[in-house]
Amino acid sequence: MSFNQFLLILRARYIAALGALLLTVAAVTGYSLWLPKQYSAAAAVVVDVKSPDPVTGMMLQGLMAPGYMATQIDIINSDRTALSVVKSLKLDESRAIQQMWSDATQGTGQLTDWLSALLQKNLDVKPSRESNVISINYTATDPVFAATVANAFAKAYIDVNLDLRLAPARQYAAFFAEQTKSAREELEKAQTALSNYQQKNGIVSADDRLDYETVKLNETSSQLTGVQAQTTDSQSKRQSSKADTVAEVMQSPMVIGLKTDIARLEAKITESSGNLGRNHPQTLRTEGELATLKAQLELETRKITSAIETSYQVGKQREQELHNALSSQKGRVMTLNKQRDELTVLRRELDSAQRLFDSMSARASQSNIESQANQTNIAVLNPAIAPTKPSAPRVLLNVLVSIFLGSLLAIGLALALELRSRRVRSVEDIADALAVPLLGEVSSAASVMKLALAGGRA
Repeated sequence: MSFNQFLLILRARYIAALGALLLTVAAVTGYSLWLPKQYSAAAAVVVDVKSPDPVTGMMLQGLMAPGYMATQIDIINSDRTALSVVKSLKLDESRAIQQMWSDATQGTGQLTDWLSALLQKNLDVKPSRESNVISINYTATDPVFAATVANAFAKAYIDVNLDLRLAPARQYAAFFAEQTKSAREELEKAQTALSNYQQKNGIVSADDRLDYETVKLNETSSQLTGVQAQTTDSQSKRQSSKADTVAEVMQSPMVIGLKTDIARLEAKITESSGNLGRNHPQTLRTEGELATLKAQLELETRKITSAIETSYQVGKQREQELHNALSSQKGRVMTLNKQRDELTVLRRELDSAQRLFDSMSARASQSNIESQANQTNIAVLNPAIAPTKPSAPRVLLNVLVSIFLGSLLAIGLALALELRSRRVRSVEDIADALAVPLLGEVSSAASVMKLALAGGRA
């Protein structure tokens, strides 16, 4: 179909096409005027993604994620936020709304769920391009109600967002509170075990007591070594075959004096025997004195050897006592070492329980503070106000759209009528219908008459 044929069809069917156009424009215009006026109110909220957490002071990496703003929009559009709006505005308490719900659902389901779904239908959430501002738009027939619901959605969004942030903190706070309680019980058990062990064994300071006993052990060992040396020396002197060769005998002043007197008397007897004879009274008297001195020397030597024997016996007894004392002291030191090791284990358990309790207590305190925080990174930038002009219906826009659609409908109707009842309206139609070559074109009689009249006048 050529453009000329198309124009001929429109000219022939212009009444039907024009009727379709006018009918479409009239219907759309009438429907637009019949529709109730709709008012849109918008509340703008800003999401701060750069400020650190007010409690921990740390920057949350999730705030910088690409899908963070999309998540916030989903939260605003969620059923939870809509239910919060229903509760905050107390819409479920209205008798009129309850009657509407009863008529619409026949009393099935929940009124709050029906209301939240109804509110979500007229809610439009749009994020600003290249910014952290979110626009919350709500459309209603009442401008005041539209502004009220938009502001309610903004407030409910902030509350829900805060609650979503605090819910994990509350769970952590409860968990760490329980863990802190358990850690406190373990700490008390460890402290009680340590105290009972110290009281049972009479330990005030294990290190000082062990040092004292160790020094005492060393002293006992030194004394034993000394006594053993003395006993060995006494034994060697005691077993000597000649008593006069013993050092104590040889070094005794009494023995030395007696030996000197004996030597002097022996020299005197020798001299007296040579001069006076052995039977001379003086010689005999000197020999008697010599015998007395020798007896004294033998008695003194016997006393010294007896003292050595006594010293040996005392040393052996002292050595045995020191052996027993050393064994007892070793046992005491080993007991103290064992007690110190057990005490060290108990102290380590106490220190471990103390560190665990401190860690759990600090984490519980932080979680408790986080669970009680009432600050969020979202704030209302522009609250919604009641609009003065309706946002819908847009009569002029609808008329323009109806003209465009009506024109398409008119053209389609004209073409449909033409195809249903085809007419020959031009040479091209005959050529297309017969599919034969065109040899010439004969003008109509009216055209010939017009040409003749035009020629006569000329």
